[in-house]
Amino acid sequence: MSRSAIDLRSCIRDIPDYPRPGIVFRDITPLLLDAAALSEAVRRLAAYGAPRAVDFVVAAEARGFILGAAVARELGAGFVPARKPGKLPHETISAEYILEYGVDALEVHADAIGHGANVLIHDDLLATGGTARALCDLVERLGGHVVGCAFLAELAFLGGRERIAPFDVCSLVTYDSETA
Repeated sequence: MSRSAIDLRSCIRDIPDYPRPGIVFRDITPLLLDAAALSEAVRRLAAYGAPRAVDFVVAAEARGFILGAAVARELGAGFVPARKPGKLPHETISAEYILEYGVDALEVHADAIGHGANVLIHDDLLATGGTARALCDLVERLGGHVVGCAFLAELAFLGGRERIAPFDVCSLVTYDSETA
């Protein structure tokens, strides 16, 4: 299949009623198993970041790591892992975000991003925007400049793009409803 013919959406599997009834889980495993689709996704995300002079890609644990590190490599940028509390060995800063049933947090090393660095935020999925907003907040607290937010897929009906405004958003696949 040629690069221009790869339909990334067709490489994302819908799992109805997971993790609970009424939810359609967007499973990126088939995309990861397809070398051409994986390469195309990384290429497209990197193409979004390239004109932004990215110094670092910050990605959320765990699925954000999969493509985030590859995008950083493609851009010639550093990679900053944002992990759950207690997982990083050096001094960290933390940002909390709201989940449907509670609060969670992400941490990065306090010395990970230099003042004025251009940072691309990445995660596999933009849903409500809580994780991405926390990542943007961490970058700004460290003196970095968020130059964009890049996602493989976006659940547009959940309003995440609005939550992370005014940051620019790129999503390769958009779902306008739970069932679409």
